[in-house]
Amino acid sequence: MVLGLVFYLNHTSAGGPTVIPGDTKFEPLKVEDPQLRLDLLEKVRDAEYKGSNHNIFMYGPATPIAAVKPKVEATHVNMGPQLPPPPPALQVPVTFFGYSVNPKTQRRLAFLSANDEVMIVGEGGTVLSRFRLLKIGNGTADFEEISSGRHATVPMTQPEEQQ
Repeated sequence: MVLGLVFYLNHTSAGGPTVIPGDTKFEPLKVEDPQLRLDLLEKVRDAEYKGSNHNIFMYGPATPIAAVKPKVEATHVNMGPQLPPPPPALQVPVTFFGYSVNPKTQRRLAFLSANDEVMIVGEGGTVLSRFRLLKIGNGTADFEEISSGRHATVPMTQPEEQQ
């Protein structure tokens, strides 16, 4: 009975294989001109690939093609008072010559020197009552001027040797 049920289900399923009866006539595909189009092949062979000058093995956008911009003469002249120049870059008068890391808290301390005075300051601490140490990196220290909020980065340098 089980064999009969399996046979019945295999032959009555809608998605199963179908058999084409042998009395149907073969119909070839309708192709208007089965000859090779040599003129089209020559046109493709003569085409030259200009490319996008983009290396497909490098990640990132393609390099933009520099467009030639026509030179336009300035016709607009500013009238009125001139704007003041931007403030000069912030100079922090300290030398950053090293740092240490607490292995338990991972807190960093910077070693700074100014006027032959060595200071050990943590992140968030003040230096010379004027600058706040924001971040201590592996090779730089970021400072902020407290009064103006301007930022400066001081690179790590080796202190000069005294003789």
